Amino acid sequence: MSEVQRGEVLFEMKNIEKIFSHVHALDHVNFDVRKGEVHALLGENGAGKSTLIKILTGVYPKDGGQIFMEGKEVEINDRDDALALGIAVIFQELSLIPSLTVYQNIMLGKEEGKFGFVNARKEKKDIQDLIDRYGFPVTADATVETLSVAQKQMVEILKALSTNARIMIMDEPTASLSQRESEILYKIINQLRDQGVSIIYISHRLEEVFNLSDRITVLRDGKNAGEVEKEDIVPSEIVKMMIGKELSESTASRSLHESDTEVELEVKNLSRLGYYEDVSFKVHKGEVLVLTGLVGAGRTEVLRSIYGADPYDSGEIIFEGKVIKPRISDAVAKGFGLIPEDRRTQGFSPLLTVTRNVATTNYDKLAHGGFVNKKDEDELGKKAVEIVDLRPANPNVVVGNLSGGNQQKAVLGKWLTRDLKVILIDEPTVGIDIGAKDEIYEFVEDLAKQGVAVILVSSDIAEVLRVAHRIIVMREGKIIKEFKDGVATQEDILLASSGFTGDEKEVAHE
Repeated sequence: MSEVQRGEVLFEMKNIEKIFSHVHALDHVNFDVRKGEVHALLGENGAGKSTLIKILTGVYPKDGGQIFMEGKEVEINDRDDALALGIAVIFQELSLIPSLTVYQNIMLGKEEGKFGFVNARKEKKDIQDLIDRYGFPVTADATVETLSVAQKQMVEILKALSTNARIMIMDEPTASLSQRESEILYKIINQLRDQGVSIIYISHRLEEVFNLSDRITVLRDGKNAGEVEKEDIVPSEIVKMMIGKELSESTASRSLHESDTEVELEVKNLSRLGYYEDVSFKVHKGEVLVLTGLVGAGRTEVLRSIYGADPYDSGEIIFEGKVIKPRISDAVAKGFGLIPEDRRTQGFSPLLTVTRNVATTNYDKLAHGGFVNKKDEDELGKKAVEIVDLRPANPNVVVGNLSGGNQQKAVLGKWLTRDLKVILIDEPTVGIDIGAKDEIYEFVEDLAKQGVAVILVSSDIAEVLRVAHRIIVMREGKIIKEFKDGVATQEDILLASSGFTGDEKEVAHE
């Protein structure tokens, strides 16, 4: 540690409240940051993390409570207020201009010069001095579009440092980084801490949180659920704070089991460089197999390779006992269906009617001699509407005008009118209300009862536990855990997704 006095509180938020439409997004939340520490902010989606950060950075006004900087009460009403206090954010989505150099991106909006002329030489030197001070592996005159994702993130950090940031907020900073790139970032974080910069760290990757953090604050349902110092971190206890012990037990899975029906599809040692490696599993007729894990685990990529939408480098896909080389047209003909994660751009055409959207998946049946029978097309549209109980029950409505839940029903309808054998479903209920979610789950269960093999990708742990017969957890492109008998809980899945596959009771601290 350098000359920075650890333990001294730099910034404090007391009894912070935020109310949206009579709902307490934050209910008397307390949070503070010490000088030169990494303080992790944990919680499930909807726990209040983003709302707290938006108040801290001036995006939202607080509805109650106080904010202090070095013991003095302050107001943060906009981004400029936050910057003046030395608060900067490194977002997951980077905001750089690819065609500009590193120093031009950093100095954008705060150029130095006289009489309308920018002193580019001085700017470049100042930024190179800043880079050298922290030892970042980039140069001031490098063009941003030539940099790796990790180097671009370093440029974002340099932008914050150039404003003399005292508190740096990192939101899912390793989500798009490789393991090697993540390790570089970890070193930079430790270096920043030793230079006296305070870091608020937000990540779903619990393993890195436990290793990096000096302290952890957990939010749950808009309230403080606990605060833990590094030496007291126990993974299972942190997870219980995040989800609530009662919640974990009450939402445990039904009894998991491997089906004794015939194997419909088998994936053997499937690999795609940079995406997933040596993935093997079987799915039986009438079984719901769920692939879960953190964003970037490789789940979606495996699904798309099975369907023929993306290539794979090695391994085999075996359907009904025969090795196949999937292409989309062949997969559809064999009885495969895919419901993609991004339904608006990949699942349906928003400007077409329900009938026309259903027809796009069924032209092999509707077209005769190059012509589509309009009557058959209309009948298929009506059938889809009835099967999924679309609201409104009108096959001529434009799909883009439907609610999120009914849009997803329209995507389902395209496939439920076919003789399916394997359905691949990616994040089926993102952006859908609770009522529509239950209907989607019932469709999944009905498909399984009809003997369809279902492979479903989901990041929603409650959803995973609701629909799965078996659960496979992926991490960094590999299968690391399978739950195929007994009962699994939210805690089990969350720990496994974060790299804790046993009954760890403590973390080895560096």
